[in-house]
Amino acid sequence: MILAEKRIYEVVFIIDPDAPDEETKRLTENLQTIVTDQGGTITKSEVMGRRQLAYQIGRKNEGVYVLFEIEGTGREIAELERRMRVSDQVIRYLTVRVDEERRRAEKLKARRARKAAKRPFAAAAAGGGRGAATNVAGGGEENEA
Repeated sequence: MILAEKRIYEVVFIIDPDAPDEETKRLTENLQTIVTDQGGTITKSEVMGRRQLAYQIGRKNEGVYVLFEIEGTGREIAELERRMRVSDQVIRYLTVRVDEERRRAEKLKARRARKAAKRPFAAAAAGGGRGAATNVAGGGEENEA
């Protein structure tokens, strides 16, 4: 069997705000174990707290937001989404694959850094700008004021 490439996903889900805190904690721990049992790793887990919903969902105006950052093949995402779909406590969920966007952002960042290094006055601007310009304009002599 060929090992599939590891990908990075962000999963945000909203839990019913009427659920007690210990129930919310138990649910997030269960979902984390589902991911790890399927072979994925959770690189970030954050309970963002109770927030206002953009629109009413099932007579609820707010919910408890939770964010997981998962590294895996995608098989664990399918199982996680299946479990969230059948859970009564999870109001909504959204999964986004973010590894390609991050790779693209890193390339753009590196390209901007290369272009900034090629600019002729990049060193002068970084060094304070004005003092370097007066030295050049003064013919290399020290200007006394």
